[in-house]
Amino acid sequence: MEIVVAKKDLLRLVARCQGVADRKSAMPALSNVLLTAEGNVLRVSATDMYLGLTGQTSAEVATAGAIAVQARDLHDRIKAMPEGPISLTSAGGGQAVIKAAGSPRRFTVPSIPGTDFPVLPQPDPAAPQLTLPVELLSKLIARTHFSISTDETRAHVNSALFEWAGDRVRVVTTDGHRLSKMEATVDGVSATATMLIPLKAINELRRLADDARADGKESDALVSIRQSGPNAFFDIGGMRFSVKLVDAQFPPYQQVIPKSTDRTVRAPRKAFSDALDAVRIAASERTGGVKLTTTNGLLRITSESPESGYGFDEIPVDFSGADLTIGFNAKYFLDVLGALEDEEVLLGVSGELDPAIIRPATESDKESFVAVVMPMRI
Repeated sequence: MEIVVAKKDLLRLVARCQGVADRKSAMPALSNVLLTAEGNVLRVSATDMYLGLTGQTSAEVATAGAIAVQARDLHDRIKAMPEGPISLTSAGGGQAVIKAAGSPRRFTVPSIPGTDFPVLPQPDPAAPQLTLPVELLSKLIARTHFSISTDETRAHVNSALFEWAGDRVRVVTTDGHRLSKMEATVDGVSATATMLIPLKAINELRRLADDARADGKESDALVSIRQSGPNAFFDIGGMRFSVKLVDAQFPPYQQVIPKSTDRTVRAPRKAFSDALDAVRIAASERTGGVKLTTTNGLLRITSESPESGYGFDEIPVDFSGADLTIGFNAKYFLDVLGALEDEEVLLGVSGELDPAIIRPATESDKESFVAVVMPMRI
């Protein structure tokens, strides 16, 4: 293989793909990225056998071919090159040579034949295709990703439920202590789909969506989604991302969300977040527990532990009714408040053993969000 390609284009592709390459795998090839040159195109691919990512850029291809190179090594060497065109040549012998045009700088790096690299899955051409704005996908993930369980032994909650019903798309996540659900209307689209997307894939999708939004290209403003066999495929920001979906049953989330609460507190989001963040300094490091007390016109926040002492704050809120004190993990509230942008939130509570719900104070018919946080004894 012999090609010439712009440094910035190759660096961008390798940087994106190296996040998928598996450096700890027992299969050495999975720590590599695959470089495939044909026609006037260079494709860069990576996989860990569960996730796959491929992107392409234009290149001058003198000799077509395919080689695989260790992802981190290739990234570091390309990054060290001066700006401008660089050449990448492989003439066998398990070595690739990287040179910069108009500069004596060069590197050699070990390579393996492209045929030794796993074949990435491809979608069935007949699979239905769903399309939504990248900005919406980014918001769906940003408002729900934090409540995915990090316990990889519980695959059904170490993932996000992605559902499409009619013209409504939703993402739901839970770790058993809290739940987040956001849904939105996608005009002009009617479909049915259900996917369970693992946490690692959600994190990668979030990066890809952020990259696509940062690029600001009109052609990258949409993401297309196809479910084909056990995989889902996302075409986003000029990249194709494949995900092996989780084969498990997501918890019945509709049963977890209270249909109503006895008390509703309208609170300023920023002030609520700041007070929680301050008071949790004195909370138990093990539980992170704080007490919320609703009283006429005020929301009081307290924490106490033998190791850290006592913390107290209160904020003015729109509430009238009987006092109620409930314990919660402060971090669970802070994650929700940090994901929202609204000036005010609605906090729904009933009893000291009942879950709390958090919603934006103002919502449109096109978008809705709800978070559920289970109480704790303090």
